[in-house]
Amino acid sequence: MKIEQIYTGCLAQGAYFIESKGEIAIIDPLREVQPYIDKAEKVNGKIKYIFETHFHADFVSGHVTLAEKTGAPIVYGPNASPSFKAHIAKDGEVFQLGEITITALHTPGHTMESTTYLLKDKNGKDHAIFSGDTLFLGDVGRPDLAQKAADMTQEQLAGLLFDSLRTKIMTLADDVIVYPAHGAGSACGKNLSKETVGSIGDQKATNYALRADMTKEEFVKEVTDGLLPPPAYFPMNVKLNKEGYENVENIIKEAQAFEPNVFETVANDTDALILDVRHQDDFAKGHIPKSIFIGIDGQFAPWVGALILDYKQPILLVTPEGREEETITRLARVGYDNTVGFLKGGFESWKKAGMEYDTVTSVDAAVLEEKIKENVPVFDVRKPGEYASEHIVDVPSTPLDFLNEHLSEFPKEKDFYLHCAGGYRSMIAASILKARGYHNVIDVKGGYAAIKQTEIKRTAYVCPSTL
Repeated sequence: MKIEQIYTGCLAQGAYFIESKGEIAIIDPLREVQPYIDKAEKVNGKIKYIFETHFHADFVSGHVTLAEKTGAPIVYGPNASPSFKAHIAKDGEVFQLGEITITALHTPGHTMESTTYLLKDKNGKDHAIFSGDTLFLGDVGRPDLAQKAADMTQEQLAGLLFDSLRTKIMTLADDVIVYPAHGAGSACGKNLSKETVGSIGDQKATNYALRADMTKEEFVKEVTDGLLPPPAYFPMNVKLNKEGYENVENIIKEAQAFEPNVFETVANDTDALILDVRHQDDFAKGHIPKSIFIGIDGQFAPWVGALILDYKQPILLVTPEGREEETITRLARVGYDNTVGFLKGGFESWKKAGMEYDTVTSVDAAVLEEKIKENVPVFDVRKPGEYASEHIVDVPSTPLDFLNEHLSEFPKEKDFYLHCAGGYRSMIAASILKARGYHNVIDVKGGYAAIKQTEIKRTAYVCPSTL
């Protein structure tokens, strides 16, 4: 028996490759599926099942393409009703995979079709669960995403989740391994652990939602308390996962490489959004005017989904050379399939062609330390929880997720300063503001981490888990 967790950091997502005696199951695959097929060929195995824990909201799964390429059935739990052919498992239904079995445990609450898959070894002993968004390490799935589809309140869904955890998960032995669908950084929970593999015993001891003496009322209150609005792209991803989508390989083939002058013409003709995915320092030194920065080496896909509200928006890319296909694929992972093309030769070709470009002023925290004595405006674009934990005294919270709601707060005439935690999100915010005509924005390089090394007055630190 082989279990491999295939963890994708930019999505904080875990897919799983399980093999026994040449028979393979894939759980919650990413949209680009060739790596799973390659892995199967490497072990001379056959993909027998594609298990989906639920209709994912935060990424487009590869189940449809993988089923088309392999002939393996897509398996969902009870209550799922996709537009494509799938096997809808009964609660407790057992699937044989080589010498092992996988049992579908219906665990509604995060969504109504949410299902945990229990793997038993060749001796019939419970070995591991693939818990989807029912149970994370340190948290549980948020119960507010599927309210509309389920025609229920988040409190009602949370109540179902409480029952699912108590009757299907917490009754398992402490040594059963927990393989969740997400880790820290996912918007599918509030406070996920950095670890990506745990055990039932660990979670009973440390996960607030599994406290032995917790009542259902306490669970509902604590799980629903402090939930931020879900990212705007979540409903669109659910729709694609329910109804199907185009093979990502076709999307990659359709994207063209444009010389700088053609790139500019296409941008004007299509009204495409120019998305620059290089490092924030490179973007600061030079970028195409009105382009938006979201770096490929940060939390790329979630920020694309959160900030580009029209998923059908034509997109032109400026990427590091050689990373064009990767960028198109990662856009498609969250449903952005309309990449028109990319700048051939990258930004250097734009400069060599003598085309106009813009820059972002970026200063060290030491400069801010001096400027702040003059009461210059400073804005904190981190998440509300980070801000609540600690922040510069008298600096307002203007989280990047909701930047558009704060536009009127940014001065149009005098210089103002932006910071995040490390410099990635503040550069995204700076690019958005410059595209809207705020050229007096100044980025603080290194963000709050650098600010903490100065004498700038800050609030006392409060541990986020106690907020």
